[in-house]
Amino acid sequence: MANDMLEGNLHRGIPRQGASPHALIDAIQGTLADFLATQIASLDSIDPALGRFARTARELVHAGGKRLRPVFAYWGWRGIAGPAAPVEPVLPAFAALELMHTFALVHDDVMDDSDTRRGRPTAHRIFAGQHEDDGSVGDSGRFGSAAAILIGDLCLVWADQLLARADAPPSVRACYDRMRVEAIAGQYLDVLGESQPGAWSVDRALLVARHKTASYTVQRPLQLGLALTGTAETDTHQAYGKYGLAVGEAFQLRDDLLGVYGDPTVTGKPTSDDLRTGKPTTLLMLARKLATPAQRAELTLDPAGAVNPADGSGGFTNAQIERRAHIITETGAPARLEGMIQERVADGVAALAQAPIHEEARAALIELAVRVTHRPA
Repeated sequence: MANDMLEGNLHRGIPRQGASPHALIDAIQGTLADFLATQIASLDSIDPALGRFARTARELVHAGGKRLRPVFAYWGWRGIAGPAAPVEPVLPAFAALELMHTFALVHDDVMDDSDTRRGRPTAHRIFAGQHEDDGSVGDSGRFGSAAAILIGDLCLVWADQLLARADAPPSVRACYDRMRVEAIAGQYLDVLGESQPGAWSVDRALLVARHKTASYTVQRPLQLGLALTGTAETDTHQAYGKYGLAVGEAFQLRDDLLGVYGDPTVTGKPTSDDLRTGKPTTLLMLARKLATPAQRAELTLDPAGAVNPADGSGGFTNAQIERRAHIITETGAPARLEGMIQERVADGVAALAQAPIHEEARAALIELAVRVTHRPA
């Protein structure tokens, strides 16, 4: 699986400690496992159903993933802390980012009504299945969505609790709170865009990418890592900001391409969701801008009025989705987007050139900029 390949590459960019070949990821996994075991036991003591609920949350947290946010936070910290600083006091802060990420993914999947994530059923599908298997009354889909929303909320609370265990100055909390607000703001704009596609543009799609993805994937984790050192290094903060924004946007642009042309067995999620719903991604907005009048007319069709004859559901048919993907290719938008990705990676690398950080961290961040934005389809 490509995600596994990327995760392995990320591991190789992390200094070995002791006998473990993947020291940082192993440490984060261990921190999460210990924390979640305590939380599950607490909820289990109240009611077995809550224990089952919490164990489902744990499965979602541990269901693979690239652990990008802790990795970027780690290198943001290591860039100033240096190679000799012990990582244990700040590990809870890195691990907390994974719990926040789970919150964002679970809620995003509910909003997009996605079936799979990381090659497995999404949270609301898992709970809908449990509802059916238990022979419970009521609508399984509604129960699944409600339970998934609560799982996301729980993960966000857990993230706060775990962050509080880190040896962290007050500036860490300020950075963390800003990251959360920006992520939610970006998610709302993403939802709004689907309801107002005619009012959307390339610039507004990029605004969504900055807040929904770049901020909490790269930019703020790096700056949170810097804040964990307790220093107020302005030049480094600015360099991390520029690098994080550029690389984070490039990461989302790559995701836009994979969302249309990727292989679901590699990406772990369907490739048709964005086109089926008409989500105004940068790729689609760029395609509309470059399209001929005839192409634009097809790309601006409203999926809300379409009915899939195969199952009676709303949205475009598979043939219509394939047609839209073909038109997008014809406009030259994918090639243009590739150029935008390259430009942003170059900008991100350039931002680190004069940053006053340790060379080991600079080299790792340069390598990460390339790896996370060139994921295989």
